[in-house]
Amino acid sequence: MAKSPSQPRFSYKGSRLKPLRAFCQVARLGSVSRAAEALYLSQPAVTLQLQALEREVGQRLLERNGRRLALTREGEILYELARPLVEGMDGLEATFRERLQGLDAGDLNVAAGSSTILYLLPQIVARFRQAHSDVRLSLHNVTGAGGLDLLRSDAVDLAVGSMLDVPSDLDYLPVYRFEPMLIMPPGHPLADKAEIALSDLSPYGLILPPQRLTTYRMVDLVFQQARVPYTVALEVGGWEVIKQYVAMGMGISIVTAICLTEADRARLVSRSLANFFPARSYGVVMRKGKFLSPQARAFVSLIKPELFTPRDAYAGGPSER
Repeated sequence: MAKSPSQPRFSYKGSRLKPLRAFCQVARLGSVSRAAEALYLSQPAVTLQLQALEREVGQRLLERNGRRLALTREGEILYELARPLVEGMDGLEATFRERLQGLDAGDLNVAAGSSTILYLLPQIVARFRQAHSDVRLSLHNVTGAGGLDLLRSDAVDLAVGSMLDVPSDLDYLPVYRFEPMLIMPPGHPLADKAEIALSDLSPYGLILPPQRLTTYRMVDLVFQQARVPYTVALEVGGWEVIKQYVAMGMGISIVTAICLTEADRARLVSRSLANFFPARSYGVVMRKGKFLSPQARAFVSLIKPELFTPRDAYAGGPSER
């Protein structure tokens, strides 16, 4: 009589990709239910695949951390190995099709805020259009949670912008840094001051973006930590509108150097506030586990040329938090 095997038989060996895909989705989303939705499977099916995978490797891969499932040390090792394999297989059809058609075909959707589209992306978009004229490029003008929702739903391939808090399901790769600047109209009492202290801003009303945006939050945080009072004269969206209102003498503002152009020199006085406010980074935001098309990789390479070499883009670099 044949001796029964010492280890349970792995029932999914005929299709090893399925449990690995389920494992990667749970690791990315931190939840069996969310992974099941992403894979269009039932929760019990995903659970069975995870259990089968753990039996085969003989290690516990996931553990409960509050309301989320987190990777164990062994799970992190397997995720690092399995992630590029799963992404490669999931993207094989699209990659094959793109290779047949060539890079100059297909669609590319990029999410970015107004300031990024207006000041940072024009030259990058021009270079991309020159090299890949047959790619239909769509820039989605969204900021904050709206852009993150588009990323998570795969409505866009990637986003370009600035982030302070990086969610665990996203990768943020900062590329550019810009100084914080005080802007005021010519002739303002602070324009000729040799050194500007944070308290010098208190008597003057600030023109700031809406409270939900990163700039307002950062300004409020710095003033609060320094225990310096400040007043907001006006909330308005868009750097161009803010600069126009400052030039009209309706208040002063704290902006990022990215928005200051040569044309602003005649109507605005700017002074660095780097001693009080951190520099603002702008970079590429991608969903973890997202397979980037050749078009998206080409676009990102124009922003950060070394991103895909020598290591794989999805190996996961440090996020700026």
